[in-house]
Amino acid sequence: MLEQALIAHGAPTLARLKTGNLFNLACPDPECLAAEMRALAPVLGAKGVELTVLRAGNGRCLMYLYRPQALEKALRDPETARFLREYGYPEGGSVGEALDRLRGRVRASEAFPHEIGVFLGYPLTDIRGFIRHEGRNCLCCGCWKVYSEPERAMKLFARYRKCTEAYVRLFAAWFPLSRLTVQAHPA
Repeated sequence: MLEQALIAHGAPTLARLKTGNLFNLACPDPECLAAEMRALAPVLGAKGVELTVLRAGNGRCLMYLYRPQALEKALRDPETARFLREYGYPEGGSVGEALDRLRGRVRASEAFPHEIGVFLGYPLTDIRGFIRHEGRNCLCCGCWKVYSEPERAMKLFARYRKCTEAYVRLFAAWFPLSRLTVQAHPA
């Protein structure tokens, strides 16, 4: 069940097109989910991908599939680091520290903290635009609300959609997750 969810909701991350994807998963048995995550960790980790739970409760889990190398690069960007400091993220912190802070912010509220876009690979200009305009007056909308470069964003959205369609089709044809997960760039 978890592999199918990864394909359906995380194909752009598995394909190394995106920093991360979020998805909700029914989780009636947390022990079973933990076992599935442990079984998949070596497969994903060998390709530079990780999976973690950001929030769990009421039979649901908010899952975060991500590429630590891409997230670390984003966190090291000076403009992004300044932005995240406004939300209490540690200066020069590790990926693990940033995820701990994000987990705390996600668990403290039913709504997503706006900075979550950084963890998903959204352009900082669009994250700031969303905050400034309170989610209104966007130029276009797809995987996120776009406030700058709508043509570029629409091309990305189409690329993500095609990737997901192809991955779903290949997975249904018995291609294993290990073959559908693209290797990380060498460090």
